[in-house]
Amino acid sequence: MISVIICTYNRDKFIYNVLRSIAENDLPHSEYEIVLINNNSNDKTEEECRRFQADYGDIRFVYYVERNQGLSYARNAGIQRASGDILVYVDDDATVNKEYLRTYADFLSRHADAMAAGGPIIPVYETEEPAWFSPFTKALITGYSYSGSREKKYPRGKYPGGGNCAYRRAVFDRIGLFNVELGRKGSGLVGAEEKDIFDKMTSLGMQFYYLPQAILYHIITPYKLTDEYFNRLTYSIGMSERIRTRQVSPLKYAKRIFSELVKWAASIVLWCRYAVVFQFEKGNRIIRFRWNVTRGLLGMKQGE
Repeated sequence: MISVIICTYNRDKFIYNVLRSIAENDLPHSEYEIVLINNNSNDKTEEECRRFQADYGDIRFVYYVERNQGLSYARNAGIQRASGDILVYVDDDATVNKEYLRTYADFLSRHADAMAAGGPIIPVYETEEPAWFSPFTKALITGYSYSGSREKKYPRGKYPGGGNCAYRRAVFDRIGLFNVELGRKGSGLVGAEEKDIFDKMTSLGMQFYYLPQAILYHIITPYKLTDEYFNRLTYSIGMSERIRTRQVSPLKYAKRIFSELVKWAASIVLWCRYAVVFQFEKGNRIIRFRWNVTRGLLGMKQGE
């Protein structure tokens, strides 16, 4: 049995469409369930879920309101209420292709060593892609991820995007649940809860794979392309890393600071490359990205 877990907060505009895209997959409805965790939404999310239940009554649909605010609380509630041995997390502002669930089901049934898997994340813009996007900032803002057309293990240091990922339940039985100190809370943008899980999996030798046929289409609203969102997100990345590494050990945090220095060197090289071809806006965004992350990592207040 597959449990598709969707954690949502104030996304009534999108929630019916993601549910419908799952329901229209080519895997029989009897082989999966949908677990919808509503993390205190104050919009019409519940009404949209009822509409879906009325339209697709033959799908087992579990609806639960998680009162503790935070994505990690919602993710954990999904694990606790799911009945499947395979847990598939799908973002609430996305849709999936028709082969999505079958891809995960078939692959994990054939590869006993695979403890998790993920697939491409393709952005779908409500407006246009901005001129300042580079491969680095595009992945940052949209979650864009594409690693080719062949199944393969993720290399060390790389892992699936959290909005398009399948885990065996045994992963959480062994390493525990998502860290509730990490992950977005309400409109906050602190994250890294998936990175925390995959770091723990890596330390235990667990394998995770890239599956090109499990495609998630991530809807990008105009707000996500604004300067305000960019600054908030990049600063929050630094804050996330500060929280995550300090919880592990002072040495882990020190190593992360050192790696930030290395990332600064790489960012300056990239800026120079873009400057040579007069693409200053792309280069400047990379420097701003690095500056905001560094401030968050060091615990400086946003705007200092």
